[in-house]
Amino acid sequence: MKIQSLSVVVPGKGCINDCQCCVSKMNADDKSYKNQLEENLAFYDLYLNDYIKRLEFCRDNGCNTLMLTGNTEPQQNRRFLVDFGIMMRLMERPFRNIEIQTTGVLIDNPMLRFLRNHVGVNTIALSLFSFDNEENQECRGSALKLDITEFCKQVKLYDFNLRLCINMTKYFQGIEVFEVAKEFGADQVTLRKLYDAGDGSPQSKWVKENRLGQSDYTQMAYWLTGMPILRKLEYGQAAQSVMGMSVVLDNDCMAKDNSDDFKYLIIRPNGKLYSSWDDPASLIF
Repeated sequence: MKIQSLSVVVPGKGCINDCQCCVSKMNADDKSYKNQLEENLAFYDLYLNDYIKRLEFCRDNGCNTLMLTGNTEPQQNRRFLVDFGIMMRLMERPFRNIEIQTTGVLIDNPMLRFLRNHVGVNTIALSLFSFDNEENQECRGSALKLDITEFCKQVKLYDFNLRLCINMTKYFQGIEVFEVAKEFGADQVTLRKLYDAGDGSPQSKWVKENRLGQSDYTQMAYWLTGMPILRKLEYGQAAQSVMGMSVVLDNDCMAKDNSDDFKYLIIRPNGKLYSSWDDPASLIF
């Protein structure tokens, strides 16, 4: 078994964002995965051990990259992040490469220090829908503002790796994506094709109306074929060198391609391990 990365779903009761293309809203209700670390305090030590057992299972199978993510912004649940940092200290072989997926809101300088020093985060993966602050905020559906330039500057000040996760909306049409990413100080760029569940949900409808045109996407994908390949990821995608940045074209963010290898596994708030975001039958143990 090969596992490219482990996604840890940070528990949350409601996201501060209302992203127009949020895949979480297209899938099963996360309430079905009970938060055992917070809601079953009488057996906290039992479920803490269960949680660590799943973490160690992934490490035993060669996985060393962990992504803190969730149906809310991970930084909304500082209590869990404190516990997570302690878990890393309790593990005999903790994860060395820890990343956090975020839109950047609520992450100020004290939070950056906390993520770096206690949680052990190495890489900030910043999700963007546009390089324009107002367009990006509109797509997030939040009253919370984010100055992309200033946020990236602070991330680099604390010496994190900065990955820009470009959700390929119509707002990137005609934009020199890699030149702008370089100006922001990005070390890595992920070009993410928007996921359409085809379920008629408001999110799927928004994706159909606002995703980057197929011709623009095809042109970008074709252009990347001429760029040097740095390495092949376990899931078959290539990381390529562009202007001193590592670039990955992700056209399967939900990992729907069948394979004996896993693009990622997922630890849900119930502390159990799954291989799919939208199917509870994917339980591993």
